[in-house]
Amino acid sequence: MKLSTKHLLGIKDLTKEDIQLILSTAEQFKEVLQRPVKKVPSLRDVTIVNLFYENSTRTRMSFELAERRLSADVLNFTASSSSAAKGETLLDTVNNILSMKVDMVVMRHSASGAPHFLAKHIPAAIVNAGDGINEHPTQALLDAFSMREKLGKLEGLKVAIIGDIMHSRVALSNMYLLRKMGAEILVVGPPTLIPKYISEALGVRVTYNLQEALKWCDVANVLRIQLERQNQPLFSSLREYNLAYGIKRKMLENLGKEIVIMHPGPINRGVELDSDVADGPYSIILNQVENGVAVRMAALYLLAGRES
Repeated sequence: MKLSTKHLLGIKDLTKEDIQLILSTAEQFKEVLQRPVKKVPSLRDVTIVNLFYENSTRTRMSFELAERRLSADVLNFTASSSSAAKGETLLDTVNNILSMKVDMVVMRHSASGAPHFLAKHIPAAIVNAGDGINEHPTQALLDAFSMREKLGKLEGLKVAIIGDIMHSRVALSNMYLLRKMGAEILVVGPPTLIPKYISEALGVRVTYNLQEALKWCDVANVLRIQLERQNQPLFSSLREYNLAYGIKRKMLENLGKEIVIMHPGPINRGVELDSDVADGPYSIILNQVENGVAVRMAALYLLAGRES
C-alpha cells in the first residue's frame, strides 16, 4: 500500500486509510527499535535535510534519530547559524540545498503555510514538523499511536484536549486526526484561549470546566501555555491558570476511574501539570517520546515511496 499524498503537510490532507497505514507501519518499526541492532537499510541512498527555522529539541532529535535508524543521509540546518540570518529567502535556501540532490525536506517554521509554499515550488517530498499555529502532523500521529497502544482503539475514545487551544498546532492536528478515526473530542481551557468558531468549524465540544472534562474523558492530552505566541496577556497569571486548569494528583485519584495523561512537551511543571502527575502512573508522556521515533520512521519510509 502507498500513501495518497506525496507530502506530509497536515492531517487535514490525509485520508483515514493513510493514517491507518502510517500507524500500522509504525508498529513494525517499533519492533525494529526493540532489537539489539536498531538500524535498517530502508532509506539507504536517500538524503534528508532537517530545515528548522524555529527552536526545537524533541522534534528535531526525534526526526534525526528516525532518519539515521533508516540509514538515510542526514543534513541539519538551523536558521540562526545559516545564511537565512543574513537575509536569504526561504526559497533561495531550499533551492541551494536541493542543488545538493536532497530527496526530502523536514521543515519547522514559525509562519503558518511555509511547508505548503515549499511543496508548490520544489520537487522534494516535504514533511511538516510544525508550521506556526497551523499543524504538527507527526505529533498527532504519535499521539494517536500512543493512545491506541495504551487503550487498544481510537474509535469511540473520549479525548479531552486541555490548555492553550488557540495557539496550538498540536491541538489542531489532533482534532483533525481523532475526528477522522471516530473519537469524541472535548476542548478545555480559559475562554480567552479557545477560538470562538471551534465548535462549529471542527465539530468538537467545548467546556471551560476542567473537573467536568476529567470526569468525562478516557484521555487528557494536556498542552503547554505558549506565552511566546501571545501578543497580550490572555489570563491573569500562571498561578491563577494552575489553580483553574492545572492537573494535580489528588484530582485524578478522586475521579473514581483511571484516565491517561499525555503531553507533547516541553512541560511547564507546576503550571499545566504538577510533577507527580507528569511522572506518575497515569502518564504516558515518555511513551509518546519513544513512539515518536517509530511513527516518524514510518512516515519517512512511506513518503520515500517505499511500499508497506
